[in-house]
Amino acid sequence: MSNETSAKKPKKPNIFFRLLALLVTAALVLGALTLVVYRDRFNLDALKRWLSYRNLETGETGEAAPFTHAGGDKLSVAYLENGILLSSAAGAHYYSFSGEQYAEEVLAMENPVMSASAKTGVVYDAGGQSLFLFRGTEEVFDLTLEGEADLLSARVNDSGWLAVTAQQSGYKGAVTVYDSHGEKVIQVSLSSTFVVDAALSPDCKTVAVVTMDQSNGSFRSRVLLYPVNQKEPKATLELGSCAVLDLDYENGALWVLGEDRLLVADPDTGALQTYSFGRSYLKGCSFGGDGFALLLLGRYRAGSATQALTILPDGTEEAALDLSGQVLSFDSAGNYCALLTGSELTIRTRDLTPYAVLADTQGARHTALSPNGSALLADAQQAWLYIPD
Repeated sequence: MSNETSAKKPKKPNIFFRLLALLVTAALVLGALTLVVYRDRFNLDALKRWLSYRNLETGETGEAAPFTHAGGDKLSVAYLENGILLSSAAGAHYYSFSGEQYAEEVLAMENPVMSASAKTGVVYDAGGQSLFLFRGTEEVFDLTLEGEADLLSARVNDSGWLAVTAQQSGYKGAVTVYDSHGEKVIQVSLSSTFVVDAALSPDCKTVAVVTMDQSNGSFRSRVLLYPVNQKEPKATLELGSCAVLDLDYENGALWVLGEDRLLVADPDTGALQTYSFGRSYLKGCSFGGDGFALLLLGRYRAGSATQALTILPDGTEEAALDLSGQVLSFDSAGNYCALLTGSELTIRTRDLTPYAVLADTQGARHTALSPNGSALLADAQQAWLYIPD
């Protein structure tokens, strides 16, 4: 028998498997096209919430069971990636979402302040000397200033690096940068001008130091931009008479909050975009959102906020909302904003469109928002998580 006749004929692929492969490929292509065309209508954050809290039991309203926290006067709350951080005059306390205590620092603080990024939170006593850093499921760093030094501010970036601003003997202020392991990277001490605040760039390469002084009898604020590997600024941003109340360094922009305006500075070019409050008065601001700032303004110096606004990096208004009730607490994160009143919690998208509403807040007086749209609620004794459908 010849080789040609004895060779086995190649088997043809099974028609069923070929058809199945064709259908799967078509479904994947159709799914990809659908996601592209209708991407704004899909809520991928719902999937993120399910993945994050799939082991957490919730009721019909989407609320997890409340747990008792340590409480204390001057309470503040923050949502971190792995848990809930609370600060008060009684110290700092870090819990899981179900109420398991990760870490705590019990001490009296006259002016407790908390600053948080997505993964890291820092609690300190403004005017005091104690500072505590929390990340993951533990306290990862603590600092006690020595001598006559006093803490003015402490801010963490998304990489877990820390910028500490303090009054220091012999100087008008100093900023010390620590990496995510608590190791000192650089200290900038100034004797010619007062240092009031500082923030780190997301890439940890630059620290923005806010200073204030007088020039020819006029008040002046500036931002000095220091590379973290040198003690001379690479650039200076002139803010004029703006008294800096808060700041945030994100996505190549430096957001600066003043009493009567919001400034957005380009650290590379020095260009400033300004949103003026006009005849309105500042009632609150959150820089937690991605690429926008949440402002609360009021018509009168006394009284509560009457309008909520979202502001873009170019200094323009993205959306505005008239408020009818008193806002007890507010926050922004990711593409969401949260407004808590005595009667309800409303979570809105960045254009202030309603996203989720919790009608019964069980007397909550504090809220903090997750980038996935979930919200933390707390009163003086308990805290709990609200997870929208």
